[in-house]
Amino acid sequence: MSLYQIGRICMKLAGRDAGKKGVIIEIIDNQFVILDGATRRKKVNVKHLEPMEQIVKIKDKASHQEVKSVLEKVGIIVTDKKSKKPAQRQFPVRKSKKTVMVKEGKTKKPVVKKATVKKAEAKETSLEQNLDSKAEKIE
Repeated sequence: MSLYQIGRICMKLAGRDAGKKGVIIEIIDNQFVILDGATRRKKVNVKHLEPMEQIVKIKDKASHQEVKSVLEKVGIIVTDKKSKKPAQRQFPVRKSKKTVMVKEGKTKKPVVKKATVKKAEAKETSLEQNLDSKAEKIE
């Protein structure tokens, strides 16, 4: 009987989850086991584990929820990882070009009048009015 068996509570010694407790849920070979609990569910080298005295009754390849309920009964706090949902991308709204429909069903580009044309027309009318008023004064 091996020291590392299914249901053995172990503490992780190395890596990102060092110092956290978990339970062995699967034995891969003499060197590696699958550990789950307060740690991430991961394949772990037995050299990186410190076996504890406690052994819990759990089935082979148990789900995370089963592991969580068993460890909470023993007194080990297990937090669930909250998955991040990818944010929806916001696409810029494009301004559509206005088109004018003609009776034959063909489209025609809109006619754009420039402000300079209106100003030129206004200047012409004001010049004509000034010339008319000056002509009246002379007569």
